[in-house]
Amino acid sequence: MRKIIGAVFLSLDGVMQAPGGPEEDRSGGFELGGWIWAYSDDVTREAVRSYLLGAPYALLLGRRTYEIFAAYWPQMPPDNPIAARFNPTAKYVLSSRDLAPKWNNSHRLSSLDALRELKASKGPDLLVQGSSTLYPQLLNAGLLDRLIVQTYPVVLGQGKRLFGQGTLPLSLRLLHNVVSTTGVVISTYEPLGSVQSGSANS
Repeated sequence: MRKIIGAVFLSLDGVMQAPGGPEEDRSGGFELGGWIWAYSDDVTREAVRSYLLGAPYALLLGRRTYEIFAAYWPQMPPDNPIAARFNPTAKYVLSSRDLAPKWNNSHRLSSLDALRELKASKGPDLLVQGSSTLYPQLLNAGLLDRLIVQTYPVVLGQGKRLFGQGTLPLSLRLLHNVVSTTGVVISTYEPLGSVQSGSANS
């Protein structure tokens, strides 16, 4: 069985929109794209390399992220290491709408049931990039196996959030944690189960 692994750039107030550049995603009037680069160092770069350039994977994307990536990565030089991984690999887009594939090796998944079938099949793990709308669905359906969060010391005040509307309560287990020289906290979690409540007197 494949694992579904999410890897997210996140602000302190939970925003994950357009971390890579000003024009990446201006939907909703977002004007702060490219907010990760002021905090880049060897630690953050190595964290990204470890999952983007490490073990083989297929991409699992929401429609909006797929459209952004499909317009960008095929235009990159073939010696760009991320383009060299993204362009040939299988790309699965979870969308109820028809997909007109314009990026090599792209496939539409029409439902969570279709994703469950893919997850149960043989093949590389599925890596989620961007795709904020996927996380509530994956978590609520118990389909997310691991979550890598790079939390940046910046507050954005607006934008698409990791745990958006419709996310159900969930506890997670911390597997690994490291802090970069620029204050980025890089944490790896796995879902644990329901939230356990208590009080100081219990």
